[in-house]
Amino acid sequence: MNEEGSQGKGEPSEAPGPSEGGPQPSQEELREQIEEQLRKVRVQDLLLDSVISVINLSARRIGKEDERDLEQARVGIEAVRAVVGLLDDEPAKQVRSALSEVQMLYARQAGGGPVEPESGGEAPPGGGAAQPDESAKRGPSRLWTPPGSNPPR
Repeated sequence: MNEEGSQGKGEPSEAPGPSEGGPQPSQEELREQIEEQLRKVRVQDLLLDSVISVINLSARRIGKEDERDLEQARVGIEAVRAVVGLLDDEPAKQVRSALSEVQMLYARQAGGGPVEPESGGEAPPGGGAAQPDESAKRGPSRLWTPPGSNPPR
């Protein structure tokens, strides 16, 4: 929220704004508008916005070399996995698809395979899993991976 004009006696003026023809709303009117928006917003909608932000940030922490932080990416992946079941059905399907792509990027990067930054998340055929010796060092992964993407052991 923009906090300009909300400190002390700095009430917004009644002069018309640059793009509006009428007077600017008072602080009380702004509060009422915010209250009305809060009455309408659903927790699932806010949760979806947050999940999208976490997925995008996690992908950056994997794919952008100068921002790489696999531990932060792992935390983001786990957070999304924890709440995706609380979303409405259709958005949950889309989130699971995006999450799967981020997990594939994570697995390639954690396993030492090539990751093409900002490649759109497309996994190469037959790739995508961490090397078995690497995963043994870190312990069992709690990341969900699509069926058929794990190499036979």
